Amino acid sequence: MMALDKVYEQVVERNPGEEEFHQAVEEVLDSIEPAMKKHPEFADAKIVERLVEPERQIIFRVPWTDDNGEVHVNRGFRVQFNSAIGPYKGGIRFHPSVYIGIIKFLGFEQIFKNALTGIAMGGGKGGSDFDPKGKSDDEIMRFCQNFMNELYRHIGPDTDVPAGDIGVGGREVGYMFGQYRKLLNRFEGVFTGKSPEWGGSLVRPEATGYGLVYLTQEMLDTVNEDLKGKEVLISGSGNVALHALEKCNELGAKVVTLSDSDGTVYDPEGISGEKKDYVFDLKQVRRGRIREYAEEYDVEYEDDCKPWGFDADIALPSATQNEIEEEDAQKLVDNDIIAVGEGANMPSTPKATKVFQKNDILVGPAKAANAGGVSVSGLEMAQNSQRESWSFDQVDKRLQGIMQNIHKTCYETSKKYGDEGNLMLGANIAGFVKVAKAMLDQGVI
Repeated sequence: MMALDKVYEQVVERNPGEEEFHQAVEEVLDSIEPAMKKHPEFADAKIVERLVEPERQIIFRVPWTDDNGEVHVNRGFRVQFNSAIGPYKGGIRFHPSVYIGIIKFLGFEQIFKNALTGIAMGGGKGGSDFDPKGKSDDEIMRFCQNFMNELYRHIGPDTDVPAGDIGVGGREVGYMFGQYRKLLNRFEGVFTGKSPEWGGSLVRPEATGYGLVYLTQEMLDTVNEDLKGKEVLISGSGNVALHALEKCNELGAKVVTLSDSDGTVYDPEGISGEKKDYVFDLKQVRRGRIREYAEEYDVEYEDDCKPWGFDADIALPSATQNEIEEEDAQKLVDNDIIAVGEGANMPSTPKATKVFQKNDILVGPAKAANAGGVSVSGLEMAQNSQRESWSFDQVDKRLQGIMQNIHKTCYETSKKYGDEGNLMLGANIAGFVKVAKAMLDQGVI
């Protein structure tokens, strides 16, 4: 559709150098043409033109002092992308690669992901180019406090509710929430991913990984397959990867790989039992490197290698964006992979996605497959509003139901718009139509 091509050209022109954001916009625009034809009122109201422009972009300096008294200056970001269906909701990422283009890509994706959950949450994202690796607890605390000294002005339980992301876990959320509480003298549900001792929800640390596996099982059900007995490739070894590993084990699958930025371990016997406990301690407590697992259990380790060349049935990319390139996708196809569940945000390049689609591989797109984390964040917001705390089983059951509904919505939408089983098209159109209708109802603002 010429009008959508023009919108994309304007996005590239107005946001030079922001390649990840361009890619995210292009993926959505490539999918929503059938919805635009069905709803000409969206074009009349310039919904797409408004949707690709954030409602607000905040960039600020973050000075902080290290343990030797030296002052450092980092840059902080918060992009409040769209609040048509609820307060902005999205994580905060601390990583040297963070710049405004990464934050806009993540915030744009968050609009549609949040819409799919069925919970009233808009899309936003934040972060900093601060690198927490190698920093002491005191240095991280000072950075988080100074980051919040600016961000507190722009967030609130009914305005914008951040959470964690890469480089931001419970420790960082605690430091930021503590500073927010001190500055405003209010204890309120402004962050999710908090400790259960002071307002956090059970299952939140596990939610993205568990949700990824729940949605992958829903995909497999459509072709009369089951996770039980399947071999699984998982990339990454952070929160998403480890809890996907845990849930795969529970459901009878065998996970044979994990990775980090240094390389990949391949354990054909499966990473379970004592080995699973070891890798959780290695990564979540000792913060070591994945090669230590290979040394401990005498299994194959390859430096500077991704998992996609090993034999398995299912791939769960859970590390970072664009980690599966075209040649990686072809390796997976050649090794008879039947399903890919995207645990990371936009882990497959456009060319890789085309390889999967050409070869009829089941693909759970990130907007759907990794929505478990923000879904339980929404449940945490509900618990905070009610001053309640739900049990692990209560939250996990709700998470399963949400992921089942997300898959059902994506599948039925793909069927409605003429490409049954194309969950990427289904996710993009379902999320877009929901947000577009809300924007239309609320006028040109």
